[in-house]
Amino acid sequence: MTIASTESVTVGVEPLSIADVVAVARHGCGVRLTDESLAAMAASRAHIDELAAATTPVYGVSTGFGALATRHIAPELRTALQRSLIRSHAAGSGPEVEREVVRALMLLRLSTLATGRTGVRPRVAQAYADLLTAGITPVVHEYGSLGCSGDLAPLAHCALAICGEGPVRSADGRLVDAAQVLAEHGLEPVVLAEKEGLALINGTDGMLGMLALAITDLDHLTRLADIGAAMSVEGLLGTDRVFAADLQALRPQVGQAVSAANIHALLAGSPIVASHAGPEDTRVQDAYSLRCSPQVAGAVRDTVDHARLVAERELASAIDNPVVTPAGDVSSNGNFHGAPVAYVLDFLAIVAADLASISERRTDRFLDKARNNGLPPFLADDPGLDSGMMIAQYTQAAIVSELKRLAVPASVDSIPSSAMQEDHVSMGWSAARKLRRSIDGLTRVLAIEILTAARGIDMRAPLEPGPGTGAVLAALRSTVSGPGPDRFLAPDIEAAVTVAASGALVAAAAAAVGGLR
Repeated sequence: MTIASTESVTVGVEPLSIADVVAVARHGCGVRLTDESLAAMAASRAHIDELAAATTPVYGVSTGFGALATRHIAPELRTALQRSLIRSHAAGSGPEVEREVVRALMLLRLSTLATGRTGVRPRVAQAYADLLTAGITPVVHEYGSLGCSGDLAPLAHCALAICGEGPVRSADGRLVDAAQVLAEHGLEPVVLAEKEGLALINGTDGMLGMLALAITDLDHLTRLADIGAAMSVEGLLGTDRVFAADLQALRPQVGQAVSAANIHALLAGSPIVASHAGPEDTRVQDAYSLRCSPQVAGAVRDTVDHARLVAERELASAIDNPVVTPAGDVSSNGNFHGAPVAYVLDFLAIVAADLASISERRTDRFLDKARNNGLPPFLADDPGLDSGMMIAQYTQAAIVSELKRLAVPASVDSIPSSAMQEDHVSMGWSAARKLRRSIDGLTRVLAIEILTAARGIDMRAPLEPGPGTGAVLAALRSTVSGPGPDRFLAPDIEAAVTVAASGALVAAAAAAVGGLR
């Protein structure tokens, strides 16, 4: 499904794309339901209404839930049943989850509702669309999901909001009661009917939303890593020969070839590289952290592509329990188990840690006079009086150490719940939450490498960097000053992190070399 305009994303019976998720979650686009999806929901709701009127108990329609599924619920109690389900499951605790995560979670639940496989009335789906378009964000908490039977507590907090209960954030960030903000926007609270409570909480939407955002971030950060590697190779007087296409073709790993091509392009035409390319350079080969940059960053790319495949399959899924099949049957199933998503979330935390690790090693080489090929110790202006970039590497090292801890998989854990009815869970929400911290740490590590490499390149004057790396250096220098006596370093680091995360450095490099893959 493609973005319909800069303001809205169309949600229908077809899958959303990762770009759609990012547009709504991160960039605040509204949503619009298609006529086809409204018709599909109305058709499946007719089946639910028939089952609700029957005398035979049907799970999720006329029974209790989970370990309480054996109790038949009389028709006059079913509205209360749905309300009780949402209230009791909205049991999250801890800090508020980020706005973009909550918007992604709501959009993806709406996408499943729109398939017509959950049995909710169109009115319920429209309520989610209205909240997203109005910029109303339910308060969702850090803890509460085991990643099985859906992201239950996070989704329940969102469902509570359309019922006019619980705290939400308005579009301008105010913390207000849901009933108040619905009234401000002329929206009526929803009174849930049979099956609808379950349909709003049985999905992998939280972990999937965070996976989609993480894939988008890592697509950017792999390019940023190539930029950092190229600047480090240049500033440390490394060779660009190892990145040539003929050598990469001997090992046909897709991501590796892409990374090597980027680095080779960024170093093309560099006077610094040319200055030591003759036979007088007696060094046999560069250190692994320079020479093997494409092998690591390339493997990260390949892992991200695997995660993208899993995400796209999950985006094409209609997850609910029970689910309304195309034949009109209402069937229990286990599709809400988050294992496929949880595994790749953990895998991405592993590669984020390793990409940060090799970046930190390149930074460290710049600071060691025995290994930096003629630069001052710690790139200090007046070594001894000044400490230069010494402690910036400490900051990197602390982050890398944390990323290694975050790389421990969450998905190998499981803790039974619901009186042993739900006796194996995925912990996918936890995997997603730690991956977000990993991506933040990786961004900071790469920014510090680029900040350090830029200082090293400046200290090679009067030699000049190549067009690609030079464009990055110029973009960085628009916000961070060049070498000089020691100054308050934390603001420089934060400025580098901000410009690196913004995409400005990747954009500058891409413009200079004709694009980065």
